[in-house]
Amino acid sequence: MSVPQLLVHDHKDNVGVVVVEGLKAGTDMLCVITEDNSDFHLTSRHDVPIGHKVALVDLKVGDTVIKYGQDIGKVVAPIARGEHVHVHNLKTKRW
Repeated sequence: MSVPQLLVHDHKDNVGVVVVEGLKAGTDMLCVITEDNSDFHLTSRHDVPIGHKVALVDLKVGDTVIKYGQDIGKVVAPIARGEHVHVHNLKTKRW
C-alpha cells in the first residue's frame, strides 16, 4: 500500500492536511479520508509544507473552510482545487 500525502478527517471537509515533508507542486497525492479510510487522488498545485492545508475543491472569497468537520475560517482570496491554503488566503472569522 502507498503512503498517503494528504489526510482528510471528515467527508464534510473542503481542505486536507499534508502529512509528508517536501511535497512538491505537481505531485499526484494519495489522499485518505480517515473517517472511513476511503481514498482519492489530487494534484498539488504548489509546494506545500508538512502540516499545511490543500484545497479539495475550488473556494471563492467568503466561503467557509471546513477542517476536522469544523469551520476554521473564511476565504479571503480565491483558492483553486489543489492549492495551498494558509494565512495568505484564509482568515479566522473571530476578528
